Amino acid sequence: MAEGKPKSPFGVWSTIKPFVNGGVSGMLATCVIQPIDMVKGLSAGLLRQATYTTARLGSFRVLTNKAVEANDGKPLPLLQKSAIGLTAGAIGASVGSPADLALIRMQADATLPAAQRRNYKNAFHALYRIIADEGVLALWKGAGPTVVRAMSLNMGMLASYDQSVELFRDSLGFGEVSTVLGASAVSGFFASACSLPFDYVKTQIQKMQPDANGKYPYTGSLDCAVKTLKSGGPLKFYTGFPVYCVRIAPHVMMTWIFLNQIQKVEKSLGL
Repeated sequence: MAEGKPKSPFGVWSTIKPFVNGGVSGMLATCVIQPIDMVKGLSAGLLRQATYTTARLGSFRVLTNKAVEANDGKPLPLLQKSAIGLTAGAIGASVGSPADLALIRMQADATLPAAQRRNYKNAFHALYRIIADEGVLALWKGAGPTVVRAMSLNMGMLASYDQSVELFRDSLGFGEVSTVLGASAVSGFFASACSLPFDYVKTQIQKMQPDANGKYPYTGSLDCAVKTLKSGGPLKFYTGFPVYCVRIAPHVMMTWIFLNQIQKVEKSLGL
């Protein structure tokens, strides 16, 4: 009986490439953008990209390729791209929730009085303290709003990028550089606009602390959203949008730019 052929390493690479490319581009973007976001720790930001962005960009490209194949190679409608973006966001957030929680805790810790600070050394120390003090399942505290926020962000980011690339490149005849820059800018704006309300709720849930009686200000994300709506109206969710956009959009843009460059290098190397 003939022996089966060994699995080609290039076959394995083609499977994991979208995930590796996504994670690396996200981490590189974090290293470039980090000075803009001084409050947050670099280690937490990198760990978040290594988990969250690896999973979301990788799964988005895999799901998109499958959908295009099922569509006989034709471009997908915006609605289908949005659905895939929602799915990819949910997958990425589920994987990256612990790192996201560590990042939020490190940010919040810096704002506390010195006597109340936990003085996290890095993201791994924050994860260790959370597990030691609150248990393993606490790593997914606030995972519900985190997933919802990620779904909204990725729907805006991923779907608008692919749609913009088709518009700039195929309909308007833009060159490669103009297409990538234009599409990434559109992607950054829509990622910010779609996600800020959910980011506001998520952050409030993750950084809340009990009062003297051990009672938390919110019972959950829905309770937080309702109380916020009652106290400040719909625009309350968009408080600080320009600042939020300046923080989110550049990272989104750099992620796409790095991803494009990584793919060009891989293509030149035949990978």
